[in-house]
Amino acid sequence: MNNYKKYIVIDESVRFGKPCIKGTRISVYDILKWLSAGQSEKEIIKDFPELSKTKIRACLAFAADKESKTRVA
Repeated sequence: MNNYKKYIVIDESVRFGKPCIKGTRISVYDILKWLSAGQSEKEIIKDFPELSKTKIRACLAFAADKESKTRVA
């Protein structure tokens, strides 16, 4: 997903500037944490109906993009 920027924003006045889903206070980190704990997309959306599969996958794309730019010493 190349268009994750459509769904993720960084605003210094929201969650101390952490990347969040646009229009919410839900951070990319929150979603990645829930997924890594074994929650399914369906379970996350049930708890947070303002999310969607597309927005959750945007978080994965964001993380992958950041990881691809990380240099290992």
